[in-house]
Amino acid sequence: MTQAVPSRIRVQPKAGAMPPAVTETTVEMQPLVAPELVFDSRGVSIFYGAKQALAAVNLGIRRGQITALIGPSGCGKTTFLRSLNRMNDSVASFRIEGSILYHGHDIYGSNVDRVEVRRRIGMVFQKPNPFPKSIYDNVAWAPRNLGLRRGLDERVEEALRGAALWDEVKDRLKDSALGLSGGQQQRLCIARAIAIEPDVLLLDEPASALDPIATGAIEDLMHSLKGRFTIVIVTHNMQQAARVADRTAFFSLETSGEKPVGSLIEVDETEKIFANPRDPRTRDYVSGRFG
Repeated sequence: MTQAVPSRIRVQPKAGAMPPAVTETTVEMQPLVAPELVFDSRGVSIFYGAKQALAAVNLGIRRGQITALIGPSGCGKTTFLRSLNRMNDSVASFRIEGSILYHGHDIYGSNVDRVEVRRRIGMVFQKPNPFPKSIYDNVAWAPRNLGLRRGLDERVEEALRGAALWDEVKDRLKDSALGLSGGQQQRLCIARAIAIEPDVLLLDEPASALDPIATGAIEDLMHSLKGRFTIVIVTHNMQQAARVADRTAFFSLETSGEKPVGSLIEVDETEKIFANPRDPRTRDYVSGRFG
């Protein structure tokens, strides 16, 4: 969406010349291009049976950026993340109010194919979960299931290169994925997710179980993937959010009602969230006063 901003400029007469009648001209300024929203969440409230987990979340996720979701435990970060590709649907008591628009389409619409949603919006979980198969078969699993068998070897290699893992495993593709280190397994799971060329990657605390070196590798990988994918990450590590995210959304527990409910408190450019947040609750959290 673009918005042209006109500016009225008065034309001044030259020195010594008789002043003409006042004249106005309209100069069209360069359009201001609004960032494209991949997700537009409008009034999203989430319930598990009678328990409300999230209340009235309005949050836009911008294309080609890394958006971090931060906040204390139990504030609904992961619940919101999982709602972006309908991963909560498997919970029998799950119910959602409001709408989540993906490129303008409500992903909870009655005619939406959940399999197609998850093909376009991939997810990597907190704990690496490679299949008990070979490294090759882990990456090839989803393309095979979707009938993407042509050029499968090239697709597997490209995904492993994209996950910065190819050079480490290219000579042992038939070995079990369970023999990889924790950091390698997490990068393999990312390779498995990108092998079907999704639009979005959802990362649920992808480095929480990893050592500092492996964590650094995952963060470097996120930076390298940002040009190709829109990334949303849940993290408890505020330093990690500050290092990798373009925008950061702070969630917390709203305690004004009968029971605490997760709520989005503030979202902004990451630098502003950490240096000059608008809400005192955000300031208290990022400064370590609670959480």
